[in-house]
Amino acid sequence: MRLGISSWTFPWAVGVADRPLRPTDLLDRAAKLGVRVVQICENLPLEALSAGELAELSRWANSLGISIEVGTCGIGTAHLRSYLRIAERLGSPIVRLWLDTPTRRPSEQAIASILRQVAPDFEHAGICLAIENSDRVKAATLAQIIDRVASPSVRVCLDTGNSLGCLEGPEAVVDALRPLAVCLHIRDLVVQRASHGMGFVIEGRPAGQGQLNIPWLLQALGDRDISAILELWTPPESRLSATIAKEEAWATSSITYLRQLIPQ
Repeated sequence: MRLGISSWTFPWAVGVADRPLRPTDLLDRAAKLGVRVVQICENLPLEALSAGELAELSRWANSLGISIEVGTCGIGTAHLRSYLRIAERLGSPIVRLWLDTPTRRPSEQAIASILRQVAPDFEHAGICLAIENSDRVKAATLAQIIDRVASPSVRVCLDTGNSLGCLEGPEAVVDALRPLAVCLHIRDLVVQRASHGMGFVIEGRPAGQGQLNIPWLLQALGDRDISAILELWTPPESRLSATIAKEEAWATSSITYLRQLIPQ
């Protein structure tokens, strides 16, 4: 496995800060943390960059010895093909895909139909479309959709937290999606009873400080050449500056912990 970070490692700094992080800033943080992969997703949209800016991003990544992985949200043939071209420009082996947008939640039939249309383009390019399991589509259902598409270039980005929204824990997700995983999102968290006693609160934690059994997770996925991307659900502080500082500290402590388990 190859350890990396994402634009979702620093969602506060990327999307809320007065001076948001740029893609090149994310590369600099990866170099400082000593990781070799950066996944840039929809909270830092690459389609907003010009061809010249994409070329400069690629040059900067190469100078730092860092691989870029491309990510987006929303399933549509034109959109996915445009991200395939971005992935080719940046040398990304995958396009990680979150299926839904705030205005569109496609049916299982629509998902399968669109994936069948674009799969040949991804196969020809040698790039994998990695669909992330979500809080809406159960893991086994996602596996069935991919099985119906029947393309070696349509696979899974296995996330350890999202499927809690479907009442599925990491064990169920790994069991259903392990054979299809070409990318791993590591997000540690805790599930605690709410202060009023009725219900539960799910909060992120630095890797190794929550309830996710990360050694088990890595062992379950085995020795395969995929990226293991740190993502964080950092609870906010009362001040944005303190939240962003906390997020950065969590990233540092998380990578320090994960480096003991993922030496690359």
